[in-house]
Amino acid sequence: MDDTNGTGTEGRAELDAFSVESVYAELLSRAPEDRMEPRMAPLHRAMEILGEPNRAFPIIHITGTNGKTSTARMIESILLAHDLRTGRYTSPHLSRVTERISIDGEPVADETFVRVWDEIRPYLDIVDGELQAAGEPRLTYFECVTILAFAIFADEPVDVGVIEVGLGGITDATNVGDGQVAVITPISLDHTDLLGDTVEDIALEKAGIIKPGSFLVSAIQPRDAAQVLLERAREVGAEFRFEGVEFGVESRTVAVGGQVVSLTGLAGRYGELLVPLHGEHQAENAAVAVAAVEAFLGGGERELQTELVRNGLRAVTSPGRLEVVRTAPSIIVDAAHNPAGARAAAKGIREAFEFSRLVLVIGVLQDKDAAAILAELHEELAGILEDVCLTQSTSPRSIPAADLLQAALSAGFAEENINIAPGLDDALEWAVMKAEENNDLAGGILVTGSITVVGEARTLLGK
Repeated sequence: MDDTNGTGTEGRAELDAFSVESVYAELLSRAPEDRMEPRMAPLHRAMEILGEPNRAFPIIHITGTNGKTSTARMIESILLAHDLRTGRYTSPHLSRVTERISIDGEPVADETFVRVWDEIRPYLDIVDGELQAAGEPRLTYFECVTILAFAIFADEPVDVGVIEVGLGGITDATNVGDGQVAVITPISLDHTDLLGDTVEDIALEKAGIIKPGSFLVSAIQPRDAAQVLLERAREVGAEFRFEGVEFGVESRTVAVGGQVVSLTGLAGRYGELLVPLHGEHQAENAAVAVAAVEAFLGGGERELQTELVRNGLRAVTSPGRLEVVRTAPSIIVDAAHNPAGARAAAKGIREAFEFSRLVLVIGVLQDKDAAAILAELHEELAGILEDVCLTQSTSPRSIPAADLLQAALSAGFAEENINIAPGLDDALEWAVMKAEENNDLAGGILVTGSITVVGEARTLLGK
């Protein structure tokens, strides 16, 4: 991309030719998303020269190992039901980069994405120059997209930002914003090479989003993780509420297209709420989301209007999370990419679907525990899951499909039931054939293992 700042006729003509795709290409030329720099100074410097967009709106900040995006979308939807203008920042995206930056529940307009990038780009060049002069890497892909999100939310402007952490918490780029409410979804082992190899170590990283005077809303946690969060909250004078102690799921029943739940919140009880998502974990995410909104709107002391909560949750969508993308046979995609996520997805399928057999299509990224993911799926879906197709997305971080064979065998899959198809289109074709064997009309397909394979499957299947 040309480095013009858009001054003059020639520069303006080039700007008019910019597109989301060209901006995305420029972002991808930077250090990739899995190469996050453990630093905050460049983010604060960028905010300083941009006029502190990170302070232009209050923030609900979300971290955890699993459930972050679904919880963010639930919080957003409840806030929208309260007539608040929302900006939601989540990652990664399934199909298009603009999904990461949403205004009022919809991906930011292409024109706004490109225009604001063009406006902030010269200032990011300044930060890049300062970093390189100091012998440090220039701003990364994730740092730039995060800065862009804050700039767009300030430009709109929004009433509240719902900001999902990319990785960890303490030195995650999103931590340039101070959350009025810090939300922590369930913590388990993931990214152990970067965050530590115990839940306590990981909790220490994630506790970094709990700021002085803020309000912590936490999902049920392993004991060691909960203790870390509690100590951090007390250290910085933050109020704290934990699922299972001060709030939680009172009851839940499976319903067509999702489930009906009753929740005990921080300030009230909210009964008969339709959550159009599958799995016990989504009911728990809903409880966390309601508590977070109670904390944000009334410091946890003011009951919300049940009808507004009901309207908000009823409107929730969470693409790529036990999402049915095709029928006859049913094809379900789920972005589970660690053992805990795989276990939750499997339990959700058991509960919500009545498959006579299930065919697994799985592709995993290199920094994930493929063997443990496959083992969880094999164990939890025993009796309906025998056939598995090992595949891979087009991401350079994908484990080659053939390299997953030993993990599948170790998990308990029989070699005669394993197919290797590096091309996802071939994998899906094989899975459909298997699901429909012997004219079985009750067979299904699960596509999982990574967000990249789920995103590409959704595209292939027309979502």
